[in-house]
Amino acid sequence: MLKFDEATTALLEIAYQGGDVSRRRRMAFDALHLAQGDRVVDVGCGNGLLTEELARAVGPDGHVTGIDPSEDMRGPAKDRCAAFANTVIKDGLADALPLQDGAADKLAAVQVLEYLSDIPAAIREAHRVLRRGGRFVAVDTGCKTLDWFSDNPDRMQAVLAAWDHHYIEPRVAALWPKLTQDCGFTAIEVAPFTFCDVTLRPDGIAFMLMHLMSRYAAENGHMTEADTQAWFDEQVELAQQGRFFFSLTYYCMSAVKP
Repeated sequence: MLKFDEATTALLEIAYQGGDVSRRRRMAFDALHLAQGDRVVDVGCGNGLLTEELARAVGPDGHVTGIDPSEDMRGPAKDRCAAFANTVIKDGLADALPLQDGAADKLAAVQVLEYLSDIPAAIREAHRVLRRGGRFVAVDTGCKTLDWFSDNPDRMQAVLAAWDHHYIEPRVAALWPKLTQDCGFTAIEVAPFTFCDVTLRPDGIAFMLMHLMSRYAAENGHMTEADTQAWFDEQVELAQQGRFFFSLTYYCMSAVKP
């Protein structure tokens, strides 16, 4: 799993405000069907960008609780949401939410489930804290859908194999219908959305992943730093030559507590 230390948090602070991640965040935002006065939980709130958007959407009569286990991420989230009296940031885990039964109208978990060893426990927690008629929305990566061009396919495969170690469950979308049904949810939906880039943008998901993947592979001993740097440099060069290609599919999933 990735460690969200100060350096990683700084990188994500830039990338998460870019067009790609904003679109990913918007998929969750739209799927929640927010209304004024809603009580919303943002599980794995990270640096608080979605939390802030939720706070604006529900208005002063609503309430938003951002929950994250990382102190390095909660700090920026608290700073970002400090102007909103209807928002609180708490320490907590997806499978042990610090909330009472039926406390929320809506609950979002963006890029959370794929990192959990017990996804059913997190889904049960979502069901517990939602009121009847409450909506649960999750966005997770289709980890096996990543298609990334390289002139050195063996090295590219080594990078991808190293990255496979950073998540726990690559098939969240495939598991979602049965897991949510087993926990008592209905109106279960799964919708894919894909990022496909032939240019390399500093604020894009591809550029963010280049930093995260190369660092993860080297720091965890899956590849040498020289090899990961060579891969990173090759991607920059391919972009300069007009030969860059990156494609990755995410899934926006939703379910309702009857």
